[in-house]
Amino acid sequence: MIAVGNISFAQSLQEEVEMFQAVFGMEKKAMTLVFIENEGDDAFWTLYDQYEIDRKLLGQKRLQLLADYANNYGAMTDEKTDQLMKAVRTQKKSLDKLIDKYYKKIKKSSGSKIAAQFYQLENYILGAIRLEILDSIPFFDEFD
Repeated sequence: MIAVGNISFAQSLQEEVEMFQAVFGMEKKAMTLVFIENEGDDAFWTLYDQYEIDRKLLGQKRLQLLADYANNYGAMTDEKTDQLMKAVRTQKKSLDKLIDKYYKKIKKSSGSKIAAQFYQLENYILGAIRLEILDSIPFFDEFD
């Protein structure tokens, strides 16, 4: 019975993640439309849409890591802490590499200014999200 409950919870969490990403993605694209000066630049939007697909996959990984942290918070061993921190650092590096990869692609197709605007906006949004997450979760052993 517990396994069925966990599958149901995991499926529910996945559905919530997908809904959140869809809403966030629309708002983010609207913000990008305002911020990035790229009148009629179809190449940029093609790359941006590809980037968003890749970013969402990494976003799902981040949410899974947050769920793992929440589920294990009260019983975090040194081994589990190290395992989680290794995964968090790897996920962060992967996202930074992804932004760099698309900066280069956008620069090649749309120019340095648009690529810099993309890079700046992505890092601004990412920084705001990271701050919000860090502000809403307890530090390790905060409540012991």
